[in-house]
Amino acid sequence: MQITRFERGLHDRVAIVTGAAVGSGRAFCERLAEEGAHLVIADLAPATETEEAVRAIGGRVISVTGDMTDPKDVERVVSAAIEHYGRVDILVHNVGYYHEEPFDLLSFTEWKRTLEVTLDSLFHVVRAVLPHMKRAGFGRIITFSSDTVWLGTPYLTHYVTAKMGVIGFTRSLAAEVGSYGITINTITVGLTATQSVGMSAAMRPLLESILPAQAVHRADEPEDIANVVAFLALPASGIITGQTINVDGGVARH
Repeated sequence: MQITRFERGLHDRVAIVTGAAVGSGRAFCERLAEEGAHLVIADLAPATETEEAVRAIGGRVISVTGDMTDPKDVERVVSAAIEHYGRVDILVHNVGYYHEEPFDLLSFTEWKRTLEVTLDSLFHVVRAVLPHMKRAGFGRIITFSSDTVWLGTPYLTHYVTAKMGVIGFTRSLAAEVGSYGITINTITVGLTATQSVGMSAAMRPLLESILPAQAVHRADEPEDIANVVAFLALPASGIITGQTINVDGGVARH
């Protein structure tokens, strides 16, 4: 009997993707939909274009606006997934906050904001989905860090601290939830050629300056990361957990 692509992939699995209205988040949704997953999109802004892109592929999708640093908003997102699909199998947590500032000019307010968006949101979303994954005996949690944690990039002390925290969170939680059939892995990414980066006069030269340092001399595309997301979401990746996978064209060769 011939096995279809969806039977090998994520057919009827339910994925929550945060930060999915634009850029890489949209690419993650499209890639998961291609593998047969049903999507729940969560973002501060309406994700109309992402919804349209998923439906164009033939996928099922709903979206919920909300702030992932707010536990009540997080609960609305997870409740919507359960009410609409009856389950949550996959969490792709793509919320982040990026701001350059020399440490001696960095305010404590900015420091706290960076940790709140990066780490508090991770705490709230994972806490909300874990009970459902434990009951089902299956879960795939995918988090995001940055290759700046390997590079020690200046003017990003707050950001690098938060992103290193994501790695520690991922490694520790993996040891707690593996017996429930749940995996959690982190992807560290570099500067990616999203639409916002491409449209930014300040970011274009930075993106171009990074390319000579890469082992692969082309810009990282959202689809490159989306392919890794899809792989980690598969049932077949169930032995991989607590890992940090670097996807930056080989800038950080640690």
